[in-house]
Amino acid sequence: MDAVQPRDESLADYHAARDAVGLVDRSDLGLVEITGRDRAKFLHALLTNDIAALGPGQGCAAALLDVHGKVQVTLIALAMDDRMLLLTPPGAGESTVAALDHYLFAEKVTLEDVSGRHALLMLIGPAADDTAKRLTGAVAPEAAWSHVTASLDGVDVRLVRGGGELDAREVWLLTPATERERVWKGAIGAGARPLGAAAVESLRIERGTPRFGADVDASVLLPEIPAERLISHTKGCYPGQEVVVRIRDRGHVNRHLRGLLLDGDLVPPPGAEVVADDAVVGQVTSATLSLGLGRPIALAFVRRQHAPGARVGVRTARGTLPATVSDLPLSR
Repeated sequence: MDAVQPRDESLADYHAARDAVGLVDRSDLGLVEITGRDRAKFLHALLTNDIAALGPGQGCAAALLDVHGKVQVTLIALAMDDRMLLLTPPGAGESTVAALDHYLFAEKVTLEDVSGRHALLMLIGPAADDTAKRLTGAVAPEAAWSHVTASLDGVDVRLVRGGGELDAREVWLLTPATERERVWKGAIGAGARPLGAAAVESLRIERGTPRFGADVDASVLLPEIPAERLISHTKGCYPGQEVVVRIRDRGHVNRHLRGLLLDGDLVPPPGAEVVADDAVVGQVTSATLSLGLGRPIALAFVRRQHAPGARVGVRTARGTLPATVSDLPLSR
């Protein structure tokens, strides 16, 4: 059984991220490298965001959908001078290459899963930029997922501006995997506090950030989740676009990913039913004890009739927990 971090330590981690700077190892993310002269055109035709508009040093979040508008994978695209990098959910590098390769015909494009060759560390909190500057002498650009090259004691580092997964201020450090320990120790020496899993999950769910494989999978329509940063409504066609546009312009989805603020101190398990008047109206996808709000919180798919502010219940083995439906994010 994994050791459970004492609550006092989790609170200290949480406040480091909120008030100073926290450090998280995200080297578990998959990484796909795309080269060839047609790389931007190829990705632009498949992904939901405007890849063609990215110049070197820019990036964006995006998704790959099927023809029914359902999410196959969520991605971060980083444009460089001679290649594109795609950050994928953990363990999804190989499957992402296979999914993209399905659409590859005559384009001059090479796809390679390079997961494990790079380390990816995240600085989060109001002191993230100052810490990155002390480490490298450089500052990440302000636009989400923009990036710049730098050096840390001779180690090549790419500073990437995060998109707000855990906090409004994030700087990601992308470096060769062989240098991971060196950069990690350098960040700690510069004042960053490593964050435990409890603090990370509290920050994520408070922000309302869906995790692929837990809150989002291939059964989910893109408009059912917060998708503003994943999509461009002015770019050309991509698989699933007709469904997304039809929902936007002439219809609606039957459920939305919402936040839940639960009464009491019990954290419901994933899969717990959300109920109203004894009818099942949704399902919890992930939940935790919020270290900032001091109460259990959850992400859940809830039928659209139950708007933010509605009172619902969450069924558990210990009874039905009262809860309030909330907009996302749940906290600042």
